[in-house]
Amino acid sequence: MTAPLGHDRKLVTHPAPSGLSSAGLLVRRPRAAVVGAGIAGLTAATALAERGIDVTLYEREHHLGGRVGGWAERLPDGTPVTMSRGFHAFFRQYYNLRALLTRTDPGLDRLTPVEDYPLIDEEGHTDTFAGLPKTPLLNAFAFAVRSPTMGLRDLLALKPKAALPLATASVPGIYRQLDDVDAESFLEAINFPVAARHLAFEVFSRSFFADPAELSAAELATMFHLYFLGSNEGLLFDVPADPFPEALWTPLAHYLADRRVTIHTGVQVEAIESAGTGFQVQTADSTAGFEAVVLACEVSGLKAIVGSSPDLATSAWREGIGRLRAAPGFLVRRLWLNRPVLPERPAFLGTGSLPPLDNISLLDRYESEAKRWTARTGGSVVELHAYAAPTEDIQVLARQMDKRLHEIYPETADARVVGEIDLWRQDCPLFEVGGFARRPSVATPVPGLVLAGDGIRIDLPVALMERAAATGWAAANTLLSHWGVAGHPTHSVPNHGRLRVLNRLARRERRTS
Repeated sequence: MTAPLGHDRKLVTHPAPSGLSSAGLLVRRPRAAVVGAGIAGLTAATALAERGIDVTLYEREHHLGGRVGGWAERLPDGTPVTMSRGFHAFFRQYYNLRALLTRTDPGLDRLTPVEDYPLIDEEGHTDTFAGLPKTPLLNAFAFAVRSPTMGLRDLLALKPKAALPLATASVPGIYRQLDDVDAESFLEAINFPVAARHLAFEVFSRSFFADPAELSAAELATMFHLYFLGSNEGLLFDVPADPFPEALWTPLAHYLADRRVTIHTGVQVEAIESAGTGFQVQTADSTAGFEAVVLACEVSGLKAIVGSSPDLATSAWREGIGRLRAAPGFLVRRLWLNRPVLPERPAFLGTGSLPPLDNISLLDRYESEAKRWTARTGGSVVELHAYAAPTEDIQVLARQMDKRLHEIYPETADARVVGEIDLWRQDCPLFEVGGFARRPSVATPVPGLVLAGDGIRIDLPVALMERAAATGWAAANTLLSHWGVAGHPTHSVPNHGRLRVLNRLARRERRTS
C-alpha cells in the first residue's frame, strides 16, 4: 500500500471554498457538461458529481483517460492486448491526481512502486535516484556529488546568483523571472556542466515533449521545484499494476455512474453556443442545454471547438485560444519480443543525448497483462519513446529507436519481434519561451465556462498529470462557488523555496536587479 497523499509534513492544503453541502439544496439542480474525459475532465466531473451537480461527460475517443487511456488491440497471432501511450510516472507529490484515484482505490493498492529509474547517456554515464536523501537541497547535493557527470568541483563552479531561482521557485513569480529565457540558455548561464545537462535536465525537459532550447526556463525551474527542491517525497514514483482502463478508469466510470453522471464516449463536441444564462453543446447528432461547461480538451480539440463557436466569450479570448501551440510530435513504439531482456535491466531507463530515443520501459516488470504474456511465451514487452521527434516518418524513427535499443540492451538485437505497435501523436501543450503570459486560465470571461488541462494556467507548483488534476478540481470549484455550493480542497508542495535564508536572498536580488 502506498500513502494516498504522501509523507511531506510541509504539504500545503488549499482549503475548499465554503458553501452548501449539496446542489440538491438549491432551488434547481444545475446541469454541467464536461468536454474531454482525460485526467482534467474526469477530475472536474468527479468534483461536480460529488456535490450533486447533474453532469454529462463527452469524450470523442471510445475510451476514458485521455492521454493516459488504453484501448484493445491484437497481436498478429490474434492475442488481445491493451495499447496506450505508454509509461506514465505517478509521483508521490501528485497529490491532486492521487486524491482523484483514491475515490475508487482508497489505499492506492492498484499502484506499484518503481524502486529506481536510472539515466544513461551516450558515454555510458549512469545516474540513479535510489538511495538519495529526501531532504530538499541535500538531495540535490547528494545527486550531484555521486553523479559521474557532475562532481563537487562542478557544483562549486555553479554561479550561485544565477542559479538561485532553482532553489526559490514560486508560481507565478518564477515565470516573471525566467519565462523569457529558454531552458538551455538558462543552464548555460548558471554554468551547469554540459554532460550533466544532457544526462539529467535534458531527460526531464524532454518529458515535457520539447527540446531544452524550446522549453521555458521557468517551466524547467517549476519542474525542478516540484520533483526535487520543493518536496521531500523523493524522485521515486508508482505505476499502475494493471493496464490503465482496468487499474484507473473503469472503476472511476462506475463511481461516476453511481453519482448519475452520463458518459458519452465516441462523441465529439463540435461547438458551444451561449444561450441566455447557459450554453448549448452541439455534437454531430444532438444539441443539449447546460448551465455550465468545462472544456477539458487537448490543444487541437480546444482550438477546434472554440474556433467553431464564434459567439463564445470574447473575441480576444477566442484569439488567445487560437494561438495556443502543440508541442512537437512523439512516437510510442511497443515491441513484443520472443526473448527476455536480462533480469538486471531496470523497469524504466531514461536516455540522454541518444536521439531519437528518450526512454525504455519493460512493461513485463510491472504490468499484469505484460507479465502474463511473458510468463506464457518466455518473451518480453519493451516500450520505446521518442519525444520532440526529428521526423514524422514513423518507419525511419522506428529503425533508429530499435538501433538504440540494441546498443543499450544488446540481448534484444537477435530477438524476433512477435508483435509491434507504433503510435504517433502531436497533441501535448508546448510550454514555449514567453508563453506563460498568454496561457489561458481556468476562469474565462464568461461565468459558467471554465477550462481545465495540463496546458491551462494555475498558480501552483504543478506539472503534467498533476496540473491536469489540479485544474480539474479548480474548474469544478469555480463553478460550485458560483452556485454557492462547497468545493473541494486542493494540495501542493510548498509554493516557495524550502530554505528561508535563500528565499530572503532571492527577494533581495529581485529588488536590486
